[in-house]
Amino acid sequence: MLSERKAKIPVTINEIILENFMSYEHARIPIKPGLNIICGPNGAGKSSILIAISVVLGQAYTERSRKLSDLIRHGKDIARATLMFDNKPRNGKRPIPFFKSDTFMLSRYLRKDGSYWYEADYREIDKSQVTRIFRDFGINPDNMLIIMHQNMVEEFSIISPQEKLKMVEEAVGFQDYRRRILEAEEKLSGLISEEESTLKALEGAEQTLNYWRDIYEKSLLRKELIAKRGFLEREAIWAQIIRQERIIASLKERLKNKTNTLENIISRIDQTKEFVKNSYEKLTFQQMEQRKLYYSLLELEKAITEIQVTERVLSQLNAEPVGKLAEKVKNFDDNKKQIEDKISKTQIGLGKLEKEIISSLEKYVNYRVNEAILSFRKKNIEDEIDDINREIKDGEKRLDELAPLMEKAGERIETERNLMEIDAEIKIVDARIQSLGAIPEEAEEMYNAYSKTFNELKEKASIVSENRKRASSELEERKEVWRKVLQKLIDEVNPSYQSILSKMNASGSVRLNDLEDLETAGLELLVSFRGGMPSVLDAYTQSGGERTVSIMAFLLSLQQHIMSPFRAVDEFDVHMDPRNREAIFKVLVSTIKESKDVQYLMITPSQIAVTEHDVHVIVVQNVQGKSEAKVVKEFAKKQS
Repeated sequence: MLSERKAKIPVTINEIILENFMSYEHARIPIKPGLNIICGPNGAGKSSILIAISVVLGQAYTERSRKLSDLIRHGKDIARATLMFDNKPRNGKRPIPFFKSDTFMLSRYLRKDGSYWYEADYREIDKSQVTRIFRDFGINPDNMLIIMHQNMVEEFSIISPQEKLKMVEEAVGFQDYRRRILEAEEKLSGLISEEESTLKALEGAEQTLNYWRDIYEKSLLRKELIAKRGFLEREAIWAQIIRQERIIASLKERLKNKTNTLENIISRIDQTKEFVKNSYEKLTFQQMEQRKLYYSLLELEKAITEIQVTERVLSQLNAEPVGKLAEKVKNFDDNKKQIEDKISKTQIGLGKLEKEIISSLEKYVNYRVNEAILSFRKKNIEDEIDDINREIKDGEKRLDELAPLMEKAGERIETERNLMEIDAEIKIVDARIQSLGAIPEEAEEMYNAYSKTFNELKEKASIVSENRKRASSELEERKEVWRKVLQKLIDEVNPSYQSILSKMNASGSVRLNDLEDLETAGLELLVSFRGGMPSVLDAYTQSGGERTVSIMAFLLSLQQHIMSPFRAVDEFDVHMDPRNREAIFKVLVSTIKESKDVQYLMITPSQIAVTEHDVHVIVVQNVQGKSEAKVVKEFAKKQS
């Protein structure tokens, strides 16, 4: 190709989905790479498909001609137009790398209330993002050389040569050449203006410099005193900061000591809590053992009471026990002695355990008291720590308030002097400055500034002059490059344009005008029918059919150079007779075959004999007020 355009993986539309869009209630319309023909009677809804594509791609044409809300199907509140793009990786890269799915879905929603928005894979995006996505592919739906809507064939014939040239430049990817020229012109204009203002400023700076040079000598001493005063002011600021830093450091040391004390108390509290827990558990255990002994003593006393009652009964009988009764009486005596021994031991054990319980209770109470005392101390120290933290926070806040002064004070000055001492010295310096008399404080500053300004302006005048010369040369170089690439483009387009016209018994050429001036430079189509002299194509000289043939011939001759992988034309055959229509169609099919990775959409109300096996034909009909699209000739996949 003519331009050094960046290679880009082409993007392909797989399907168009329309929901409540114009005459469509719901339609899924597949399209293929190569040539897609949409045909059908007038009013069937063919052009609606191209309008939908343009609306999704962000075209401003439709928005200027009618409100987007008018595109919503009658009786509906919302419409959606969706394009499904093939985003499968090719050589490891996706056409639209920002989205990681194999199919990229872009929708535009239209509401009756006038709100419109975009969605990319179900996520809302704005129009600038849509423009950015397709800009690198060269897809600009506002350029009629890329998408030519109904009646645009006629419109192209009446736009100015300048606009035609700009459209061609954008379509083939040459807009950067024009942009660079405009940038160079703007740069040159700025340099010329800068040179004039620099020379004028240089003259004024020299006069002012002479005035301030006379005052400068008197200001040297004052400068020294002012510098000393500035140092003293900085020292005063640092004296305040250092004092505040020392206060904070002292508080932090106190905080550290209190924190250590608190940690120690917390440790002792944890230890005391463990003692409390252990003593409580021991006391509880001892109390349980005491109850057990009490219950044992009660049982023993009950047993001895039973023996005593039995003995009393036997004594009242006044009878000598014999046999088994005598043996039982003897056993009572033995048991009584054993029980009395157990009672004695149990009472001794109870007494001992009671002393232990009293001792354990005393320890438990002491531990609880210690715990309470330590908790009280902990609370006091925590309060003290909170107070210190507040003081530190207040101190740091005051230090932060000094931060603007610290920045103003510059490099740190270590001083042991207090603010009063420094202020006294500042007053002495002020008195010495006043004793020098009325000398403008800005004398040295102004002298140095104007001296510097004068030298800078002198150097700048030289630099600007050289820059202006280089910018002028650069502008001419960019214009020359622009002219060459455009002329080379036209040299390549012309034979194809003439060849296509010859098939319609016509002749002509494409020419560039006024390339010396970017603003007046334009492109014109010359055409002749029936052997006449070629004349400029316009809205008055040629008939409607002749204009259509000429523009389609130019559009087809330009196809090999257009960047956009998607192109479309609506009613390309308007005003054409059957012979020219068939001839243009054959050239169109041949051109698309030669254009690799191009997707072309052609809309026609006419009947065209499709003999090519790789042409995708879609028929649109309006059935009971609803448009329907049907594929009647599938794209035949070629075997590799």
